[in-house]
Amino acid sequence: MAREDSDGLAEAFLREPRRYTSHQVAEMAGVPVYRARRFWRALGFPNVADDAVEFTDSDVEALKTLLGMVSSGVYDEEHVLLIARSLGRATTRLAESQAQLGAEELDQAGVPLAERARAWRRRADRVVPPLARLLVYSWQRQLAAAAGRMADQDHSAVRLAVGFADLVGFTRLSRQITERELATLVDRFEGRSADVVTSSGGRVVKTLGDSVLFVSGKAHETAEIGLRLLETHAKVRGMPELRVGLAAGPVIWRMGDVFGTTVNLASRLTALARPGTILADPEMAEELEGDRAFELRPVNRLSVRGLGELAPFTIVRAGRVA
Repeated sequence: MAREDSDGLAEAFLREPRRYTSHQVAEMAGVPVYRARRFWRALGFPNVADDAVEFTDSDVEALKTLLGMVSSGVYDEEHVLLIARSLGRATTRLAESQAQLGAEELDQAGVPLAERARAWRRRADRVVPPLARLLVYSWQRQLAAAAGRMADQDHSAVRLAVGFADLVGFTRLSRQITERELATLVDRFEGRSADVVTSSGGRVVKTLGDSVLFVSGKAHETAEIGLRLLETHAKVRGMPELRVGLAAGPVIWRMGDVFGTTVNLASRLTALARPGTILADPEMAEELEGDRAFELRPVNRLSVRGLGELAPFTIVRAGRVA
């Protein structure tokens, strides 16, 4: 939120002028400035100098909205701060990716650096209103789906099938290709992975460039996702081999992320899997037993870091020749 532009670039994206200091915003919201700053930091915004005129009318309304959720009893303050952090993380990544795409468009159009600020201002007029509408639409649809899943669920005892998939040798490859080639590879991996997971009934929890974490409520769906990921990426020229780890069991779902032994086990199995294969824990294999779509092949007992020894299985499509 620091004032770095002198030509109205920030205002073009904010859609309104900056006119208040942090103390003025806090006063209008009726709270001490230290409390206001606690909410701003949760949203991902750094503290600014006391005399810096950085805030807009929307900043005032946002702070009042956060405080209003506390005073109305909808959430306590710690939960509102968790919501703010979640929003901050999600929108930071979203904004960075959209700004990157905008910069690429200007590069491809050959816009000189000296004219970039003016081009960015024109771009703000074209992209901010439709992106704002899409953001609210997407969030509402996702919230409706999440609320539906949790409406009749014991949130303290969620049982899911968890999958990890990562690219083999990605670090080595990243040192051998150009940055543009690397960005293209990551975009293809993340995009195709998301398509496979969602079209098969699963949910992408997060992607980390060379890996994807996904979940499903059904073992069959999760195994199908793992196999489709292997098959889909194997068809992409220049894509490193993929390996997948699957585990089933209790999962802690918190602020859009998943935690717990089941998640750790899926991650560890991914690291132990051979390139081009799926390695599943015994619970996952037990849930798939009798499913004629897959063939389970036991492997030797493995020592899983931090979790002891277990006897996992590889998963292939039924009828596949080894």
